[in-house]
Amino acid sequence: MNHAPSIHASAVLVGAHAVLIQGPSGSGKSRLALALLHAATQGLLPFARLVADDRAHVEAVHGRLLVRPAEALAGLIEVRGLGIRRVPHEPLAQVEVLVDLGLLDAERLPVQARTRAVLEGVALPRLAVAAGTDPLPMVLAYLRTPDALP
Repeated sequence: MNHAPSIHASAVLVGAHAVLIQGPSGSGKSRLALALLHAATQGLLPFARLVADDRAHVEAVHGRLLVRPAEALAGLIEVRGLGIRRVPHEPLAQVEVLVDLGLLDAERLPVQARTRAVLEGVALPRLAVAAGTDPLPMVLAYLRTPDALP
């Protein structure tokens, strides 16, 4: 039995680290997870595999944030218009970045203080995505380009 806190989030392992996706219901967490999986099949990312959809357990271990699926939902993802589907999944991954979807206060050029988040005591890069904005280009840019200029 897993005692790590459960949060309303999805996570996708991209390369060696996971993208943790949070946002209100209907903000596109599953859609972004599917888009990242599809981006890997198209060669836009080297590798992507679902870790969790809808519910995820997060836990700080040795200064790193780990994510795993809720046991009952492991390997399941919601595909709007098709329902729940089974896909290959990873049982555990280290989170590299938090993507916050559906925000009303997301900024075009965010100040440094808003580009970080702390979950379970672990500081993470944070991508704030405005409501109604397609998050995939921003997430791909983060994953595929060097750090931002000062």
